[in-house]
Amino acid sequence: MSLDTPQTETRRERLTAHEALQRLEHERASRLVQLRAIDEAAPVGEEQVMSTQKDTIRRVLTEVEAAFARVRDGSYGVCRNCSQPIPVERLEILPHTPFCVPCQRHAV
Repeated sequence: MSLDTPQTETRRERLTAHEALQRLEHERASRLVQLRAIDEAAPVGEEQVMSTQKDTIRRVLTEVEAAFARVRDGSYGVCRNCSQPIPVERLEILPHTPFCVPCQRHAV
């Protein structure tokens, strides 16, 4: 099933707040483990690559924290651009995303 087509099955349209928080906690924990692993493995001469990887992970952590705020204010799972529900399948894969697939394509 495509992530940018409306759902026609009886599958639920939104994650519960509890499910969203669990996925976001897992995402945050995974990214923090990645940062620690980079710090511990930092091979000499690859500082630039490691710095880029760490910057990317920190950016995702910022997005995860923003998603926690959206859960708290009730806007989690709603596209920031078009205000339509983000398909639950997309949130299962990318729990911190603020956009549906079509809007993400336009944002890039």
